[in-house]
Amino acid sequence: MADEIIEDDSVDKDAVLRALHHVQDPDLGRSIVELDFIKNLRVCGGNVAFDIELTTPACPVKEQMEEQARDLVMQVENVQNVAINMTSRTRQVVDIRGGIPGVKNAVAVAAGKGGVGKSTTAVNLALALIESGAKVGLLDADIHGPSIPIMLGIADGEQPDGEEVDGVQRIYPLDRFGLKLMSVGFLTQRDNPIIWRGPMIGKMLTTFLSSVIWGDLDYLIIDLPPGTGDVQLTLIQNTPLSGAVIVTTPEAVAGEDVIRAGKMFEKMGQSIGAHVPILGVVENMSWFEAPNGERHYLFGEGGGARIAGTFGVPLLGQVPREMGITQGGDSGIPIMLSAPHSPVGAVYQEIAGGVARRIATLAMESGA
Repeated sequence: MADEIIEDDSVDKDAVLRALHHVQDPDLGRSIVELDFIKNLRVCGGNVAFDIELTTPACPVKEQMEEQARDLVMQVENVQNVAINMTSRTRQVVDIRGGIPGVKNAVAVAAGKGGVGKSTTAVNLALALIESGAKVGLLDADIHGPSIPIMLGIADGEQPDGEEVDGVQRIYPLDRFGLKLMSVGFLTQRDNPIIWRGPMIGKMLTTFLSSVIWGDLDYLIIDLPPGTGDVQLTLIQNTPLSGAVIVTTPEAVAGEDVIRAGKMFEKMGQSIGAHVPILGVVENMSWFEAPNGERHYLFGEGGGARIAGTFGVPLLGQVPREMGITQGGDSGIPIMLSAPHSPVGAVYQEIAGGVARRIATLAMESGA
């Protein structure tokens, strides 16, 4: 009697991995298998399951990556079902100095001059990162002109909790819309001017960086005052920044100012032996769109692209001049909350994705 032939219909794990080698991270230009993004690969008969662990929850191509991975694995012999769990582990840009406890990446938002929408960018960038699934904090470091409390609807006089433990002061940030918040505006009446010299400003910023209990954050967005003054110098000297986002408007005057602000990060980083990369440029007030759909370039064109080209970094996004943005900041409900799926909301999500991808790329290059 001839031996009975038993067909093996189980899936070969190595074949699955060979198929997944064709999925590449678009920023790193390497296979997700080579990058060790494939976790917990399981095979049971014709069923295949695995995790894809991305470098940031804000990855803008995660849906496309998941779809490509599923299609490729379904073509492997004997595969009947594929279950993919998309996860993330935010990488931290390595720095030789100690960082802020619990904070993986500190990102400065800077501008060469006031009135270009820097704080609006910081708020909506932070909220867009939260929308993607990241844990985010926002530090309002604009000591003389704190606007974050108004933009996020913090009542005048509302203060963070604090306590002293073993002689060490601890401050617990406010929480609004899932965003951890700290601002000097929480510590003073809204209509009272803050008249401080440089040493007092530096001391307050140092207190915020050392005494605030942020918890575990993927990103701490730091809204800087305009220019190249004491706050910027204190921050760069005392905090390992993962990078800086430069905010500008299209006109040439804003461009000249922002170039100086960008070069400040380069020079200060060199002076302390630490690299402070510029992550990209955001151009605000790029155009006004009339009801008939026609765009009017009120402040000229191309300023953001020129600045990005000067520093060899991406133009992260162009934000139009839209009343919804201004109304959102005035009402305490930013546009990323009131209309996250609007065209402007999509721009902020694109900016957030670009920032997260740049940080992830820098982190992988640094060996994180």
